[in-house]
Order: sequence, then C-alpha cells, then structure tokens
Amino acid sequence: MLAFMQLLFRYAFFKQQNVPLALADWQYGLLVLSTVFLAAAGYVINNIYDVATDSINKPNDVVVGKGISETTAYNIYIGLNVTGVALGFVLSNIILRPTFASLFILIAALLYFYSTTLKQIMVLGNFVVAALLSISVLIIGIFDIFPATSSENQTQMAALFSILLDYALFAFMINFIREIVKDIEDVDGDYNQGMNTLPIAIGKNRAAKIALGFAIISFIVSLLYINTYFFKNNLLIVTFYAFAFVLAPLLYFIVKIFTAKSQKDFHHLSTVLKLILLFGILSILVITLNIKYNA
Repeated sequence: MLAFMQLLFRYAFFKQQNVPLALADWQYGLLVLSTVFLAAAGYVINNIYDVATDSINKPNDVVVGKGISETTAYNIYIGLNVTGVALGFVLSNIILRPTFASLFILIAALLYFYSTTLKQIMVLGNFVVAALLSISVLIIGIFDIFPATSSENQTQMAALFSILLDYALFAFMINFIREIVKDIEDVDGDYNQGMNTLPIAIGKNRAAKIALGFAIISFIVSLLYINTYFFKNNLLIVTFYAFAFVLAPLLYFIVKIFTAKSQKDFHHLSTVLKLILLFGILSILVITLNIKYNA
C-alpha cells in the first residue's frame, strides 16, 4: 500500500499538473524502494520483539522462531535498513540536499525505538506509528517538489505540497485510530508482557470510546473538507466517491465500535480502517479524472 500510494501521487496526480519534478522516474523508484525497505525493516524488528505477545494474540502468524530463526530475522532487518538508508543518502545527494539523508536515519531509528520501547508507552507509540505513515506521504513533496520549486512556480508548488499535507493529516488521523483499535485487539498478549497500552491502562471499553471520539472528529473534519474543497468546486464525482468510500465506511466504523467486544470484532474494525485509508488515498486518482472530465 505504501508503494502504491507513492506511485499514485507521482503518476496519477503530479505528472498531470504540468509542473517540473526534481526526480527522474528511476530516481523516484529509488525513493519508493527506500521507504518500502525501511517500513519492511520496521515490521521485521517489530516481529522479533513481538514473538511473546504474538504467540498469544496471533499464534498462527508468528514467523520468527518458526519460519525463520531470530538470527536470520536480525540479518534481514539490518540488510533492509542499510539498503533503505543508503538509497536515501544517494537520493539526497542527487537533489543536492545531503542533509535530507538524516530523514531516512530518523525513520529507521524511530521504527527501532517504537519496537523496543515506545510501543510500551501509552498513546506515544500509537502517535509515532501514525506520524511515520504521514512522513511517507510528505517525503514525496520533500524530494520531488521542494527541490524543483523556484520563484516562478512557488505558488503552484505550494498548492501541491498543501494537498500532500492534507492527505498526510488524513493518513495520520485514520492510522492513529487504527493503532488504538489494534491495541484493544491485542490487549491480552500485551498485558501478559507487562506493556502499558491505552486499553491496559484505562480498560478496553474506555479505549474504544476514545477511538470512537477520534473517529467522530475525523468524520466531521472529512465532511467539512469534502464540502469546502470538492462540493463547492463542483467536483461532484469526487464528492460522491468520498461520501461512498470514505465517509460511509467511517460512519460504519463509528456504529460498529459501539457493540464491538471480541478480538474478532476489533480485528474487523482495524481492517475497515485500513480500507478507509486505501480508498482515501485512491481519491487523488478520482480528483485527477474528475478535473480532466470537467475540463
């Protein structure tokens, strides 16, 4: 989904805007690979440290210690991280911004500290994971738009970066809710490992109410955004799409979380949020098509 999102923004949106972009196609491919490698490394280190909790929460999904050894998992983690950071270093030098390489190091470090420490701290771990997903959206603008910005095209480039920021905030909101829901789903295994996640600290029901509160806020913000930027600009196809594939599933989530009790219920709600995220990202393609159609 990460690679799909980055390719979609580049080829279904930016390439259609008649603006200069900083990266050649093969260089943009390296950017996608770099972020995917770092994300994959994050999943590997998380699986290594989650063997005990996953053995309780998802015994059939445990890979480390069953499918592969812990040593092999660490080697894969190191290989993915080194490759991801190295590609980021190359790209930073291509756009003549070598200091930008620190962003890839920061991502790798945060994913490591999340798995080893931050995920055990109430809310903070949820916030970090949601923020990292937002960064994977913003990194497109940092490497492909910002270096190509000049005094002549500054207004247009700022507008494009603003759209990226909107999507990054949407991704943050939905993923933050999903992280809370996943903590509720995994509460038994996390409790046995002495973690201090939100549902452990305040109980599953209260944590579900907090997730509900954030979902209602996200619904209202999305509704206002759709009305302001889509409906009032006569983007009727996008408006219909957003209502059908973003707001309707979000409303479904709000209704269903009231009655959610079992691990299966919360796993289903987590999947719903993942689909909302996917459909939200796909809306950039619908926007492009709607603008072309109206034109």
